[in-house]
Amino acid sequence: MIQTRLKEFLQLLTPPTRSNLLDELERLELSGTELPGVGQVMETLRAEFRSNGQTQKRNSTPARHFFAPLEPLLVEGALQQAATGAIQRGSLSPIWEWISRDLLPTMARDYIKNLTELIAADKQRDARQAASTFQTKVVKSLENILNSPDSASQIRAKLSTYTASPTVFDDLVQMFSALRAREELAKLNEALPARLARFEDAEVAKVTPLLAAFAKTRPEELPFALMLVAGRLKTHWHLIRVATKAAATKNAADVAATPYAAAVTMVLDRLEDKRRLLRIALRHERILVAKEILVDVYDTEYALGVRIDQFAESAWGQRLDAVMASITELVESEVSRFPDNVGHVLGSRSLRSHNSLSGRLTYWAWKGRDAINDGAAMCKKMLGAA
Repeated sequence: MIQTRLKEFLQLLTPPTRSNLLDELERLELSGTELPGVGQVMETLRAEFRSNGQTQKRNSTPARHFFAPLEPLLVEGALQQAATGAIQRGSLSPIWEWISRDLLPTMARDYIKNLTELIAADKQRDARQAASTFQTKVVKSLENILNSPDSASQIRAKLSTYTASPTVFDDLVQMFSALRAREELAKLNEALPARLARFEDAEVAKVTPLLAAFAKTRPEELPFALMLVAGRLKTHWHLIRVATKAAATKNAADVAATPYAAAVTMVLDRLEDKRRLLRIALRHERILVAKEILVDVYDTEYALGVRIDQFAESAWGQRLDAVMASITELVESEVSRFPDNVGHVLGSRSLRSHNSLSGRLTYWAWKGRDAINDGAAMCKKMLGAA
């Protein structure tokens, strides 16, 4: 009876409204917000999309072509603050609604009509050109309004009618910057190696000149370039090596002074997302998934502390402490549900692999290599001065 009434109520909403409702409910779920009874609403909406041949809600074809240059920069989830060098995928739908209804409604209508016809005629190249032309129009329009505080407030108010996300305006600003540099980002994306499995000195040496060349023309968009590198890494925290290799020393202050300091911030962003994923895994009692997340979290925490000297005293270190305190609270809450004599896999010391013998050997290998590299750099500097 309740399910029937729910379906009847949802059918009173327009299809776009139902789509936006599902988007918002999924965003709230990802952010950790608990709403009693929301699961049944989401399943009803998802069942509707499945019955229409859709596995999940997607943006329209014109919207997908418009956002195509952003694809390597998109991240899943529902962070409470904007991610450095990235754009949350969940923000695209409300941003598109705002562009097509409020920013450039007439141009958007013409673009949608034109692109739909081009796709139907299988004119893919012309479709990409049409999307590029509309991207340029949107960028030029945003250039004129984003610098005005009054306009920014109006945009926030309009966006709030399409989503309650606290980061959608920041993602709009990120989108503007990324689209403005889309040609340079595309060239960099093609020039970078397809994969960076280890990302040690030789690989960093190959990547850094490409980043430096990008930074000469697009310094403000450098975090997006770092995101392209991050997407190729097997181990995400390795991204900090771009910054530590460019620094005069491994001290946090020197690393923060490099053009690539955003790499460290991006690794911390990833940790905050891991906290979100851990919360969801624990809520659904997916303990093995939670274990994998924790191993990654502990490895990242350890690497930041030993690869960057005086990290704990830096602003980065303070942020890490706050994230780890929140993660520890989640873990302790889960572990406390079991008697002390039973134990819990998430409370196992083995999750911190750096405490093992192999972990300690790895630590001394890192320190030994750093000493050799620092000594070689000093000798090179002295010979150059002579």
